[in-house]
Amino acid sequence: MKAILFYLFLISSFFSVAQEECSLGIGGQDDETIAEVFQLSEIQLEKLKNWSAELKVRNDHLKNQAEYLLKRHAQSSPEDLMNISYKYRDLLDSMKQNSRMLDKRLLSIFNDRQYNFYIKLCNQLTLRPIYIDRSVNEK
Repeated sequence: MKAILFYLFLISSFFSVAQEECSLGIGGQDDETIAEVFQLSEIQLEKLKNWSAELKVRNDHLKNQAEYLLKRHAQSSPEDLMNISYKYRDLLDSMKQNSRMLDKRLLSIFNDRQYNFYIKLCNQLTLRPIYIDRSVNEK
């Protein structure tokens, strides 16, 4: 019985891979695709444009910090490099958080049809959609 439970646990842990989040990719080359696929209104397009610019400013600042960190410690000891890697990872995580925050902003101004289409696309791609509170939005 213990062997069966062990194998069931092993198999379930093997197949229970965490789904990736279904991000829109605001601020990149996908802005035009986002606008076309979700048929954004003029107001939504304007907000998308502004948020893309905001993301670029935020992430450029973090990229500059990361580049400075790498240049400053190019000849550091392995121990120092390990500490720097944690700082670098934190900067990359901040960039991801910025992108997710702006994805959530855009999703919050989607109408029901657009948001349901987003959910459907994510499910087809077996990605985890970003769920937002539809009762509060930036309209």
